[in-house]
Amino acid sequence: MHAQCQCGQLRVDLPGTSPVVVACHCIDCQRRSGSPFGVGVYYPKDAIEIAGAAKEYVRATDTGGSFKTYFCETCGTSVYWIAGKHPEMVGVATGTLSDPSFAKPLRSVWEQSKHEWVDMDFVHEYFPKGRGN
Repeated sequence: MHAQCQCGQLRVDLPGTSPVVVACHCIDCQRRSGSPFGVGVYYPKDAIEIAGAAKEYVRATDTGGSFKTYFCETCGTSVYWIAGKHPEMVGVATGTLSDPSFAKPLRSVWEQSKHEWVDMDFVHEYFPKGRGN
């Protein structure tokens, strides 16, 4: 299984599905994804393989940490990210998997900035902010 950008230059090889699929409604994920929320699947850093050139964008989080997003240098697709509070995990944008049968999110975070029309009644855990905030 692999994720890739639009042009195929940046690719992430994955070991398969993961039980950690999260929908995030924070303003930063809305801007990163260009949609009302971002959906990511998380893997241990040592379980994936990244190929291709990525541009890194680092932003501060509300808790004072950092959040690193990696984009394709050629087409600009946001492919993966690493949160400073969980540096051992890599989040991969589920849209880059191009698999409509991929697992749905089980957790919905930053619901305080969720668009009113978005319905997340299928998830198992809801958090007004990030999990643990």
